[in-house]
Amino acid sequence: MASTRREFLRTSALASTLLLVPKFLHALDRGPGLAGLRDATGARRLIVVQLGGGNDGLNTVIPYRNDLYYKARPTLGIKETEGILALDKDLGLHPALKGLKGLYDQGQLAVLNSVGYPNPDRSHFRSMDIWQSGSGSGQVVSTGWLGRYLDSSCPDCQRPYNALEIDDTLSLALKGSQRKGLALKNPDKFHQINQNRLLSKVSKETAPAHQEQVDYLYKTLAETASSADYLYDKSKIYKSAVTYPNSDFGKNLKTTAELINSGVESRVYYLALSGFDTHVRQHEQQQRLFTDLGDGLAALADDLRQHDQWNNTLVLVFSEFGRRVGQNASNGTDHGTANNVFLAGGALQKKGVINDAPDLVNLDQGDLRHQVDFRSIYANILKDWLGADDSAILGTGFERMSGLV
Repeated sequence: MASTRREFLRTSALASTLLLVPKFLHALDRGPGLAGLRDATGARRLIVVQLGGGNDGLNTVIPYRNDLYYKARPTLGIKETEGILALDKDLGLHPALKGLKGLYDQGQLAVLNSVGYPNPDRSHFRSMDIWQSGSGSGQVVSTGWLGRYLDSSCPDCQRPYNALEIDDTLSLALKGSQRKGLALKNPDKFHQINQNRLLSKVSKETAPAHQEQVDYLYKTLAETASSADYLYDKSKIYKSAVTYPNSDFGKNLKTTAELINSGVESRVYYLALSGFDTHVRQHEQQQRLFTDLGDGLAALADDLRQHDQWNNTLVLVFSEFGRRVGQNASNGTDHGTANNVFLAGGALQKKGVINDAPDLVNLDQGDLRHQVDFRSIYANILKDWLGADDSAILGTGFERMSGLV
């Protein structure tokens, strides 16, 4: 056993890379606490979709009857004759977002305009940290809002797969001080990684009672291997026949639906669609990305609806910031501030366009002023959808938006 242990420690970098531990996982004590999450009202779950790069909200939800929009964007502005998908309040979706328009027409989409926070930051990394941590711009927080949800709402949960990120690495959003989510691309590959001969052998051994760091690694390894087995076995129950976009994002959505429809006991799923930093060639990039986003979410809704899971699911779509109101010289847009947020699901309490269109008159040095603090939306989701104590997770000092979900 001693030599095996020394070999394991020498290859700890390999173990961390292959299993995403210990950096992305926390050893969870075994206990009865999983029931607290599994038996939540209606087995509700949240799917978060992060649009990485800073999506241009004004060409997503378009104020197509506002002359100031076209004045600020003489070549980049999308005209009504180009196929804008009309919503309420003189707003319309980008022509490529037909999938979202279908959800809107079914009363399963909510659109929130001018979402942001005071003293906005235009750095991709800093602004994403603010959104993922659920903090103010003047705070630096090392835990995520969903990680703190796991900490506070399921203190005895014993499984890393309570929250899943369908990716290779775990985002700050899913990291708590005591509990963390699990990152994996798909259950098959994750299970294969955990079949590594040395790691499999060590995971079945019992670590000595001393040397806390070694105990931590052993325990984390064992629980990761157990989660890999569980997810692999569950994933074989259901294979989707629904057509998703043939892209990484489409495949990740399909994996999410398969896990949900297979009965995996996860309350949070986290996905990302990147490429929205459209300083140049914005038309082409948004057309491609929005087709992926709209068609993908429509397929997800159809997949879950067929198995009576759509009414128990809420989808949140956000980006770290919007873009400048005026176009730049490269037929694109530069980093801005407030942006739109989408909520989708089969059981929305409020639907359609929730608040007023962005104010293009009262700008802040060429940027939109936020109408809604993003933490107000988080608070509503935590309290009214997930049944958590939003104040304990997010703090106070902003107005909680209620009645959305």
